Amino acid sequence: MLDIVALGTSGSTPTKERNLPSFAIIYEGDILLFDCGEGTQMQMLKFGINPVKVKAIFLSHTHGDHVIGVAGLVRTMSMAGRQDPLLIFVPSGYESTVNNLLVFDKALLRFPIVIKGVRKGKVYEAKSYAVYAFRLNHTIPTYGYVFKENDRLHFVAEKAKKLGIKGPMFSELQMKKRLKVGGRVVRLEEVSWVEPGKKIVYATDTRPSKETIKAAMGADLLIHEAAYASSEKKLAKERKHSTAEEAASIAKQAKAKMLVLTHISARHREASVLEKEARKIFKNAHIAYDGMKIHIR
Repeated sequence: MLDIVALGTSGSTPTKERNLPSFAIIYEGDILLFDCGEGTQMQMLKFGINPVKVKAIFLSHTHGDHVIGVAGLVRTMSMAGRQDPLLIFVPSGYESTVNNLLVFDKALLRFPIVIKGVRKGKVYEAKSYAVYAFRLNHTIPTYGYVFKENDRLHFVAEKAKKLGIKGPMFSELQMKKRLKVGGRVVRLEEVSWVEPGKKIVYATDTRPSKETIKAAMGADLLIHEAAYASSEKKLAKERKHSTAEEAASIAKQAKAKMLVLTHISARHREASVLEKEARKIFKNAHIAYDGMKIHIR
């Protein structure tokens, strides 16, 4: 089961309905945070996510609305008795900004925290998934992230049996890709098929980008900022953000299955207008709201 929880869906400033940016991905017991705006730890408690179990935090950039929540979150983790290491990823060159959030009050943090500078490519790998970074187009160095579940190999039992594959031969064939059985060589692809792993893409703050299209190609879910309406396109360009229509165009070009719009400007108290604009271009578009939970099966 792969769950995505929207913890904060506003941009720049919070509103009564929306906290500052943060999304959680929950997979096989691992909790990964993408951005950590002020108040994220309260949102986690509110929506039933244990802060102590967070494995890693992936920060898109170091604007305050995306990072200030780290300060309170790590202190709560320490007071709750956390011992496991915490990884924090941030664009390379900005590690000291995050470190300042950890040390400014000389708090006693009783667990290891490792800050890693992010560049394009694979940044984190677990047993059954990996996280990749790609460059976005914002006012300071900013990265989007791809959560990619490993592809799964399935054997076609009937065909394998017919060709004499049995027992430990399956593992050997999987490792070697081909195996001599009887009088012939059996290739792995003859008796198996690959189920693509699920793919979640997080892209904020940014102008529309070819890098995002490439990263989001075929994604099960694209989480993309939509700070502004189409009537505010000039403002979006000036501030290097995106409109809902532009986010929808990215999802359409990437052939994503679902689009969730986030980083909603506080000026849009009624965000349904953004959803309507996006759906003119990409039908399966939805405005994120705090507490929104998406199950990917």
